[in-house]
Amino acid sequence: MRKILVGALVASSLISAALAEVIKVGATPVPHAEILEFVKPELKKAGYDLEIKVFNDYVIPNLAVEDGDLDANYFQHIPYLNEFNANKGTHLVKTVGVHLEPMGVYSKKIKSLNELKDGATISIPNDPTNESRALDVLASAKLIEVDQNAKLRTPLDITKNPKNLKFKELEAATLPRTLDDVEIAVINTNFAMNANLNPVKDALVLESKDSPYVNILVVKKGNEDKASIKALDKALNTEGVKKFIVEKYKGAIVPAF
Repeated sequence: MRKILVGALVASSLISAALAEVIKVGATPVPHAEILEFVKPELKKAGYDLEIKVFNDYVIPNLAVEDGDLDANYFQHIPYLNEFNANKGTHLVKTVGVHLEPMGVYSKKIKSLNELKDGATISIPNDPTNESRALDVLASAKLIEVDQNAKLRTPLDITKNPKNLKFKELEAATLPRTLDDVEIAVINTNFAMNANLNPVKDALVLESKDSPYVNILVVKKGNEDKASIKALDKALNTEGVKKFIVEKYKGAIVPAF
């Protein structure tokens, strides 16, 4: 009798696993993929298997959602999403906000921005929204002044540059590797942490916590109300996720819900 019961339970588990709907989500490694890993058990209880595809890229995961190869992605903020949709003709929308990654200024050559010499070179992201954001961080640190009327600022919109700073515009994921060659680099927190840089301890300046650049879950328009996406939204906005972010990232990542 016991063998029959055990066999029935095993068979039931196998059937449940076979029936579980797979949700494919693209994410950058830190912290996005880590947060998604944390919510896997919660989604499992709801009848979904979460399959995480890791990218070190800001373009491919959006195109994959547009094409239906991914159900969602989690790596970007609304200004980047809006710019991407406008430039690529995609139809991607936000479902929920999860966290904020304050952008930081890093260096291997100086310990304080007061040490920054005339003519120093700075590496910044080359995608429009993060480049504008990086320049705002430098402006808040009083290194430059920028044209506030420019929607997406580039080095051409710098109105005052008292230290004659020079700028290298590069792909965001490569910026940590430039620290041996430039005086400072303005790096997105996910790529900084992926390079073992601690934003709280290592950043010379950290973006204000009232930044509008909250990282969001993104799907193709029309899929926002799918049961699987609603389940993922709910899993990402729990008190458990909030506690996980606070305890694991110790201020480098800030819950945004």
